Amino acid sequence: MSTADIVGQVAGAFVTLSLIPQVIRVYKMKSAREISMMFTTMLWLGLFGWIAYGFLRNELPIILWNIIGAAITASLVYAKLRYGRG
Repeated sequence: MSTADIVGQVAGAFVTLSLIPQVIRVYKMKSAREISMMFTTMLWLGLFGWIAYGFLRNELPIILWNIIGAAITASLVYAKLRYGRG
């Protein structure tokens, strides 16, 4: 694995895993009123764009971490729909 791949994996991990504390908080409090649906939707669409870019460039770190990020963001979308009204 090249240095660039290692940097990509580490950066992808930090950015993607930064979503987890928010997801835990939302599910623990059963409240997603403070989560913006516009932000979450735009993030989700951006992640799918990065996944497509990763496939076009054949870049595993981009593909891997953005797929994981899209899955985590999907759980935020679900939480917003379930708990968003407060």
